Amino acid sequence: MPKLVDAQARRTELAEAVWRVVLRDGLEQASVRNVAREAGLSMGSLRHFFTTQSELLGFALRLVGERIEERIQAVDTTGDPRAVVRSMIDEMLPLDRPRRGECEVWLAFTARAVVEPTLAGLRKDIDKRLTDAFATMVRRLADAGALRPGLDQKVEAERLYALVDGVILHALLRPGRTSNATARVTVGAHLDQIAPAAADER
Repeated sequence: MPKLVDAQARRTELAEAVWRVVLRDGLEQASVRNVAREAGLSMGSLRHFFTTQSELLGFALRLVGERIEERIQAVDTTGDPRAVVRSMIDEMLPLDRPRRGECEVWLAFTARAVVEPTLAGLRKDIDKRLTDAFATMVRRLADAGALRPGLDQKVEAERLYALVDGVILHALLRPGRTSNATARVTVGAHLDQIAPAAADER
């Protein structure tokens, strides 16, 4: 009896092989040949799951976004809404090796998306979903009465997204200056400004 292959699991394994090649050698080395070698497959076997390099890279990028979304959705949403939002943002920050790897892969793909139409469209889709995620975070604060009165939710969602993007970029590009603690304190200080504890409200 021939061995059954879980197609989705194999596609995920190939996407993770893309990540390893990108992290070790750079995105320009993520060819079908190199990824197949990294995954321990022949090029013919890889093409059974992805017919083109663009399809392979697109799936690898999409998987980064899905992993982040899954972790955010798994956060316990009971209790203090400020703590909930902080926990959700923690899932995006490069606070450990897996999350740092995701962020580094995301950064590499973002640069490539400038000149790769297929990736550009996918990146815009993921960006839209992240934008919605930050809007949901701010709305959660507002619905709980935790958001500082008078603030525009749409503006604050954009500000929070920009801040987290910047913190991630600094953590990747200057890790000696932006430690995990610094990244979390920076985000926390901003959240304390827009959603102060009751005792701090004026």
